[in-house]
Amino acid sequence: MANIKYKRVLLKLSGEALSGEKGFGFDPATAKEIAKEIKEVHDLGAEIAIVCGGGNIWRGITGEKAGMERAQADYMGMLATIQNGLFVQSALENIGVDTRVMTAIDMKQVAEPYIRRRAERHLEKGRIVIFAGGTGSPYFSTDTTSALRAAEINADVILMAKNGVDGVYNADPKLHEDAVKFQTLTHMEVITKGLHVMDSTASTMSMDNHIPLVVFNMNEMGNIKRVVLGENIGTTVE
Repeated sequence: MANIKYKRVLLKLSGEALSGEKGFGFDPATAKEIAKEIKEVHDLGAEIAIVCGGGNIWRGITGEKAGMERAQADYMGMLATIQNGLFVQSALENIGVDTRVMTAIDMKQVAEPYIRRRAERHLEKGRIVIFAGGTGSPYFSTDTTSALRAAEINADVILMAKNGVDGVYNADPKLHEDAVKFQTLTHMEVITKGLHVMDSTASTMSMDNHIPLVVFNMNEMGNIKRVVLGENIGTTVE
């Protein structure tokens, strides 16, 4: 095992990260590159769990704006995360990485039901575990899912992979040239400053369970490995 800083990590992948430059749907080439990066970290000896978003397929807020009941729209979003989980699983297994998809919504023909101790056992056996289906309940985001699952499996860190943004800023760097990047923050500062790194429920849960968060640019090759090895990139929230 390499001298890694974080032994057990939870990687939060946005749905958009799987869609490449299109911004929607699936991009196999992008998924293949992400899978290679994850495998490289896995080969170092890190135990990896993944939570996938579903924004490349569906967002609950979109359905709500169209007049759908919020709970119904959120369930559609959960199904989108399961599709993304299966997509990531395929990309990883195509390069020889043993994985398990576990869903918060029972669908035994597709994936294993989420059972905390079974998930930990998979990680101990060197399998990458992909948590899909959100928390299984509406009104909770995949950010909250990440914080919840990280606490349940005793993860050392949550890695928040962003598309084209290399950390947390005091304003949107794409809109404001003078935006200032934070090197470090506390969870309380994220909440009080309204920085929207995660939703407030996820931030509070991470703070209460003392789980650090590293926000970094997913588009730079090798960044996942750099974070796991302890290199100071992006923004660290703890």
